Amino acid sequence: MPINAADIMTRRVVTARPDGTVAEVAKLLSDHDISAIPVCADDGTLLGMINESDLMRPFWQAHSLHHDWWLGVLCFGSDVAQSLADYIDHDRHRVRDLMTCPVITASETTTPGEIADLLLRHHIKRLPIVRDGKLVGIVSRADLICALALRHDAFDHLEWQPNRCGSDNPTTVSRGAG
Repeated sequence: MPINAADIMTRRVVTARPDGTVAEVAKLLSDHDISAIPVCADDGTLLGMINESDLMRPFWQAHSLHHDWWLGVLCFGSDVAQSLADYIDHDRHRVRDLMTCPVITASETTTPGEIADLLLRHHIKRLPIVRDGKLVGIVSRADLICALALRHDAFDHLEWQPNRCGSDNPTTVSRGAG
């Protein structure tokens, strides 16, 4: 029997509210050992996604830093570390100001192969699953790996086709497609 998103998704999804703060989202991410969360209205309508990079964007811009600024802090020490702590404690941005939207989503009937294709095509790491615009679950790359490990035929309809960039960046093609 074929599997779909409903079979592999995480149903108890940690979410943020659009009026949440940087500190609140940072705490949620840290407490749950995750790197992004959906942003939902009170009725469960999916409004956006917010990840670690979204939270840090105002800080990077204010300090003219690149995404790998933290490597310099680790290697050389820096006053930036104290500035970061101050930013997290005092920043007044709201989640609605920083979240990514619109969000790439899928339905509960989406197959693992289709989910993998969406993740690859859109360069995302997780896919919210919605029903009538409301969040019902989320499928991460780890969920796909579990599906693959537990159900060796979950991706049988796909054929590995290395593209011109090399096999580290695969292109999937449905079997039988010309």
